[in-house]
Amino acid sequence: MASPTAKSASSRTVPARPNTAFRQLRGRLSPGEFAAAVRRSAREIGEQVSCDARYVGRVESGEIRCPNYAYERVFRHMFPGLALPDMGFAPRETVRGRGARTAVNAAPLALDPDHRDTCIQICEESDVLRRAFITGGPAAALGIAALHPAEAAAVPRPRTPGGRAGAAEATAVEEAVRRIRLLDDRHGAEGIYRRATAPLRAAYDLLDSGVQRRSVADRLHSGAGELAITVGWLAHDSGRFGDARSHYAEALATARVCGDAALEAHAFCNTAFLARDADRPREAVRAAQAAQQAAKHLGSPRLLSLLALREAGGWAVLGDRSGCEQALSRAERLFAGGTADNDPEWMTFYGEAELAGLEAQCWSALGDGERAAELARRAVSLQDPHFTRNIALFTAELAGDLTDSGALEEAAAAGTRALALLDQVGSARIRAMLDRTARRLHAHRGLGPVADFLERHTASAGAVAAAP
Repeated sequence: MASPTAKSASSRTVPARPNTAFRQLRGRLSPGEFAAAVRRSAREIGEQVSCDARYVGRVESGEIRCPNYAYERVFRHMFPGLALPDMGFAPRETVRGRGARTAVNAAPLALDPDHRDTCIQICEESDVLRRAFITGGPAAALGIAALHPAEAAAVPRPRTPGGRAGAAEATAVEEAVRRIRLLDDRHGAEGIYRRATAPLRAAYDLLDSGVQRRSVADRLHSGAGELAITVGWLAHDSGRFGDARSHYAEALATARVCGDAALEAHAFCNTAFLARDADRPREAVRAAQAAQQAAKHLGSPRLLSLLALREAGGWAVLGDRSGCEQALSRAERLFAGGTADNDPEWMTFYGEAELAGLEAQCWSALGDGERAAELARRAVSLQDPHFTRNIALFTAELAGDLTDSGALEEAAAAGTRALALLDQVGSARIRAMLDRTARRLHAHRGLGPVADFLERHTASAGAVAAAP
């Protein structure tokens, strides 16, 4: 228990003063309507935020004195010309970091039960990565700070007051999902997967600890299921297909237990993706169709579009051109319906670039290299810079498609660009794609660009093999 002195110091650090300026910005919208507007704005700029009415209430009550960087970018996009103080927020330097702690000479926030789990320290590692550290309570128990290879902190077991999980624990699980996805978007799965399994175990331990309120139980089940899918994806992208299959099955079981159709659709979606990559195309088709069945009442045409693409991928590997074309047509029609408030947060990657890239993969599997290359070029050109891994993925796809279509020097150039991106991204899946392209180009090593690509590929493969 915190001492009275610590309590007082911490309270001075985070005074709960209502944010009237932000309340005025909300206008006549309800908190839920405003949260939906925030999510829409985030999608417009490629950000990922899980804003809901509860978050809006925390801002307006003064509990959140300064938003994290992602929310700051979204709010600046929504209200051009306004700085954080204009929106009623405290300057970042007075809230976070060493300067804030020195200025108030206060005890850590985790000592104050009224503010535990509300402080997120954001440290800028580079232009492409901001690592988040949850500084106290159950969020720290989930081990979010240990996810990136640059961190080596141990992951303790979850500890919940009175042995039961509450809203703070549910928030910690949701934050873990979001942070892992951000790291994956920018750096790929290699180096993250092993560390991410610890927060997953902690999340399911929280479920076993018991939950008093049904609303919290639902959040924990959904969060744990999404975390299982996220960790499964890291295994998938790292080439650990058996692990991925196990994690996706765990997520599907969680969805069935709590009757969460959105989680079920997501689990089947990733299962279909994995089945295609594991050369089980019939399973891919069945899983994608099951996902569409689960998602049909969720009110998200974009989700149904992505699921139709997963089905198309299975048909393509089977060589069923008619089935593939029908699924692709359905995917394009649903995509044209635009975004919706009910679009899942995890789908922020799915835009025109992803649509083109997944279509390219289908045509490549059907043997139409020229059409696939055209779509892969479009995917690379449209990709948001935030999704570094996807840029590398579709550049590698382009290299393979150009090889199929006979444009060997252009293929080698694309392969070289993809290799350069792998300095930032760790993905066994992308490396495997480039390995296949290198094998097919080997017979043409007399061409200058091809020889350069093969030399770089050999050096890159050697560096990976030598890595600890």
